[in-house]
Amino acid sequence: MNQLRHMSVFAHIVETGSITAAAESLQLSKSVVSQHLKALELALGVTLLKRTTRRQSLTAAGKDFFEHCQALNSIADKAWLQAKEVLEVPQGDIRITAPNALMDTLIAPAISVLMPQYPLLKPQLISSDQQLDLIGENIDLAIRVGQSTDSAIKQRRIGEFRDVLCSRQPSFKKAATQPEHADLTNMAYIANAWQGQHITHTFKEKTAKDNVGNEMHFQTQARCRANSFYTCLTLIQSGAGIGLVPDFKLATIEPPLLNVLPDYQLPANPVYALYPYDKQLPLSLTVCLEAIEQQLMKTVKHR
Repeated sequence: MNQLRHMSVFAHIVETGSITAAAESLQLSKSVVSQHLKALELALGVTLLKRTTRRQSLTAAGKDFFEHCQALNSIADKAWLQAKEVLEVPQGDIRITAPNALMDTLIAPAISVLMPQYPLLKPQLISSDQQLDLIGENIDLAIRVGQSTDSAIKQRRIGEFRDVLCSRQPSFKKAATQPEHADLTNMAYIANAWQGQHITHTFKEKTAKDNVGNEMHFQTQARCRANSFYTCLTLIQSGAGIGLVPDFKLATIEPPLLNVLPDYQLPANPVYALYPYDKQLPLSLTVCLEAIEQQLMKTVKHR
């Protein structure tokens, strides 16, 4: 590493014309600059500069060596400027993953707003209801429902939503107004793969205050499971059975689905942002995360 520093100082000495001028350019003392030159010549075992009190000139070995040192400084300056640009302007590839429903409703709309603002930004959006390995899949940002147990991954809560138990079947109109008469266990339950086979839900009255109120417990077995939210949604819309739909998504579905238990609600689902960065976040990640968080707030506000 010292050799590179010696070479850089040597190039400045030649370019500025003297040790004094190089010292001023580098904001170093003349003695320090002189020491760099001496150390470099000693390490190489050759004289690079012929100096008098009034002028300096390159030796034959020094001329060839200077060209390489000059190229080295040019590469370093270019790398420095590019790094500064990354800090000042969001750019480059950024890989973002999220469950299908969140990608469609939150991430994609947020990123679509950013792309015209930052033409150098290159998002790669990966929709998956499976939790991908951030390190193994080279993921920069993951938006997930629920907190991760991986202590090696940084995470931040950015919002929440609620699932709604829905149906397409008209027979649930009576259940919606008289939930005590609803025989939900006789209806086919459409489950996402992450829900498992055994389904358990605890509903609470929407009018309950301070978490005090009537609760309704519902248990059943999944009749059909799929590894994609949209496959589950298609089955529910087709009347194959009942299943969960996020409240922010429910508001966009036409014709509308029926909320089976409109006077009750499920617990809120926290939404977390996960990223494999310890301290300073890349600017591209920061602007994407802020846009996603704002989109979530806007969606929840208007649901």
